[in-house]
Amino acid sequence: MRPLLGLLLAAVLIPQDKPKASSNPDDWEFVWSDEFDGKEIDPSKWKYETGGHGFGNNELQFYTDRADNSFLEGGALQIQAQPEKFQNRSYTSAKLQSKAAWTYGRFEFRAKLPKGKGLWPAIWMMPSDLKKYGGWPSCGEIDIVEQLGHEPNRVYGTLHYGNPHASKGASAALSKGSLVDDWHEYVLEWYPGELRWFVDGELYEVRNDWFTSAAGAAWPAPFDRDFYLQLNLAVGGNWPGAPDASTAWPQKLRLDYVRVFKSRSAPALRPKESLKSEVPALKLWELRK
Repeated sequence: MRPLLGLLLAAVLIPQDKPKASSNPDDWEFVWSDEFDGKEIDPSKWKYETGGHGFGNNELQFYTDRADNSFLEGGALQIQAQPEKFQNRSYTSAKLQSKAAWTYGRFEFRAKLPKGKGLWPAIWMMPSDLKKYGGWPSCGEIDIVEQLGHEPNRVYGTLHYGNPHASKGASAALSKGSLVDDWHEYVLEWYPGELRWFVDGELYEVRNDWFTSAAGAAWPAPFDRDFYLQLNLAVGGNWPGAPDASTAWPQKLRLDYVRVFKSRSAPALRPKESLKSEVPALKLWELRK
């Protein structure tokens, strides 16, 4: 874990830290975190989703709750994908879900991403009540960070919603350096009627233009209720394709911390399509289409 003012003081100082990459840095109050400083993954904060049914994307891994696939090491969470015969699959990995859930807030992650054909890490959110607006995709999905292993220095931020399925998002690529070897910070700020994505302090996406297909639901549904966090490293699937001979194993999604803040000011609802989607010119990152 990166020291804040020393490892032993981290838990005390985190609530007092002012978010660095924020449109309103004085507005956020600390509410929850995992610094991954212990010896084992904290069962009071995380649970596992297990299985090997493809997860709607023809994914190739079996998600396990074994220490082989998720563990703490070097002050960081390690989610490890590897080739092995397990149940009905040829790869194993892990998916962690937070036991806490939040409506609106600021979500911070410091991570190192994997590299290789067929790898698909994701930091994302799903609603606690999947049925309220009619199941997926009407229920909504917030993808904070996704990456394709064959494009190791590029990340995606996306919203999914509506029925038929609709999605809107953006992508940014690091100009210099590595998302694999170096730590980088990813942030989502979620307000009533607005979501903002940051990478290393740079705003690269603003969304204020989704819709709901649920009968009787009004803006800003479906993004108006509790969502929980998911951390996983998928193998294969419709989007990245399958691994090939060039993919080195094992591969890891590593997280130094996860931090959650709430707004002190309880901002008013942003009217739909009332915000400009343009973002400032990026410095260390480049927008990609």
